[in-house]
Amino acid sequence: MKKSFLKLNAFAVAVLFAASCTTDPNSPGVEYMPDMYRSPAVEAYVDYDNMNESSARKPVEGTIAYSKEGKGWINMPYAYPNTTEGYELAGAELKSPFAMDEKIVEKGKDLYSKFCQHCHGESGNGDGAVVSNGGFPPPPAYSGQLKDLPEGKMFHSITFGKGVMGSHASQLNKEERWQIIQYIKVLQNGGEMPTATADANTNEQ
Repeated sequence: MKKSFLKLNAFAVAVLFAASCTTDPNSPGVEYMPDMYRSPAVEAYVDYDNMNESSARKPVEGTIAYSKEGKGWINMPYAYPNTTEGYELAGAELKSPFAMDEKIVEKGKDLYSKFCQHCHGESGNGDGAVVSNGGFPPPPAYSGQLKDLPEGKMFHSITFGKGVMGSHASQLNKEERWQIIQYIKVLQNGGEMPTATADANTNEQ
């Protein structure tokens, strides 16, 4: 009986020894009770029912992304409705978050040439190619009827559209809209850089 037990133990040891040997250099060998030191990972954004493990979750509804560049206002909801009252209120309250700066004006000029010039014209006189070649009614000139148009009304118009002009919110983000407006203020000033700086209001853009 004792000999049989020893033989059985020797056989078991031999089997374990043989199982732990491999000719594959990439094989980790046989793991003994791997759950003791290799805990299962909890996947992010997975709905685990009746589990206490913490996992990354989607932000709650209404969450506003934080900007490390100090531009959190870009992600804030636009506070003014697409109504006549909202248009007038934006004109009275909404101000550019940017001070008048040559670099911003240059960016605005480039965007203006791509998104606005075809209707409003290179100098903002309402004589763009769509008007001169297409026969569409010209928009008012920035040196004329729109010379004193408040920047808040400009932003509102770009966001929602105004008259025959459609909304550009899907083509231009908030920062780009304000850059264009900074350039339009130069056109309103006869092509010269205005001396007054913007009274930044970054809470309601």
